[in-house]
Amino acid sequence: MNATHFPRLPLIDALRGFAVAQMIVYHFIYDLNYFGWVQLAMTRDQPWVGWRTMIVSQFLLLVGVSLVLRLAHKPGWRDFWLRWAQVAAAAALVSAGSWLMFGSRFIYMGILHFIAAALIVARPLALLREWNLLLAAAAFVAWLVFRDPAFNAMPANILGFVTVKPRTEDYVPLFPWLAAVLAGLGLASLWRRRGFALAPAWQRLNARPPRLLVWLGTWALTVYLVHQPILIGLLWLIDRLA
Repeated sequence: MNATHFPRLPLIDALRGFAVAQMIVYHFIYDLNYFGWVQLAMTRDQPWVGWRTMIVSQFLLLVGVSLVLRLAHKPGWRDFWLRWAQVAAAAALVSAGSWLMFGSRFIYMGILHFIAAALIVARPLALLREWNLLLAAAAFVAWLVFRDPAFNAMPANILGFVTVKPRTEDYVPLFPWLAAVLAGLGLASLWRRRGFALAPAWQRLNARPPRLLVWLGTWALTVYLVHQPILIGLLWLIDRLA
């Protein structure tokens, strides 16, 4: 599914595509670990934890930026809810697929679930424009200073104020990650004040972006849904034939 029907900035698609490319490589290594072909503590050790944090941060910052770009061209709620429904449906597919594969460790608050929730929060907050930078800082500080065991169980753990990480294959709670989306809103609002003008270096990249990254960024939701079944299926087949 092509996510947008308004004038696109190839630069933004390329940046999103760069995050998608990293995600595919990360998941490929994760799958090798799952099949036992490598031995890595990717959920605990560096640089794996740091790399995942960077990938998720890139995605979510661009969620905020893309929302401002979208609202600049299509400010109505109908377009917003159509796009939200796509993300929410994709999140439901991830939950169903992960239940089949991982059972009780299924994904109930992964990155797509987070984006679906964060869009509902961010859409009205977009009216605050660059003040969202202060909200982003407040959201991150709140997560840093407050944790309580009362938030460890579902459904409270979707907020993120846990003292023990839930047993799930992917976990992207509202806090601290809402800070990244709000930061994207604030930065893009400052950019909008300048008419979305690009510095010369960014203009050159926008004019001649890497085509593969643009394609990945344009079809990011579809790629997100299909890349893991393809990777896992291929590795399972190789494992069976080996």
